[in-house]
Amino acid sequence: MASFLMGSQKVVNITYFVHGATADNEQGIASGWYDIELSELGRKQALELKTLIEDMVFCVVYCSDLRRALNTAEIVFGNKVKIIQDKRLRECNYGDLTRAKSEKIDSLMLKHVDKPFPNGECYKDVERRIKSFLDNLGERNARNNVALVAHRAPQLALDVLLKGKTWEQAINEDWRLTSPPKWRPGWEYRFEA
Repeated sequence: MASFLMGSQKVVNITYFVHGATADNEQGIASGWYDIELSELGRKQALELKTLIEDMVFCVVYCSDLRRALNTAEIVFGNKVKIIQDKRLRECNYGDLTRAKSEKIDSLMLKHVDKPFPNGECYKDVERRIKSFLDNLGERNARNNVALVAHRAPQLALDVLLKGKTWEQAINEDWRLTSPPKWRPGWEYRFEA
């Protein structure tokens, strides 16, 4: 377990949800920090997710400040629980490759674990953002059941930070790259705050 978690006392249960589809997703485009809303399909997916998790209880929901994540959080959780936007939960910044074909980004992921995308960031930068988020979550006396609504790179960073995977493992085992993709209504993570 990562050193920033040592000496902690309170277990925090995180359920991680990815945002619904956007027009970019449907066209095979990697949005990165481009701020696009959910498509009609994405809104339907969020409504379906709301039904699938209606018995789950969360004390707070944190989401990326990009509209696709915020839209998803608002549809799924509505007024049931407080939703807090946090820019540290954003997707990886692909820089000059923002809105490139998803296949191109997929093929370059391992090359950009430590090396930033041109005029963007690398996956280790995302890991640092997520570590900072988790540190602050613990400092705020995080509640037991927390929901996160965000993107691919933050989820992979959670796999690295909380499940002890290397970036290569996290990328190679990413559910989005399986055929067919093995989506599910939430991924569980635990850490001591």
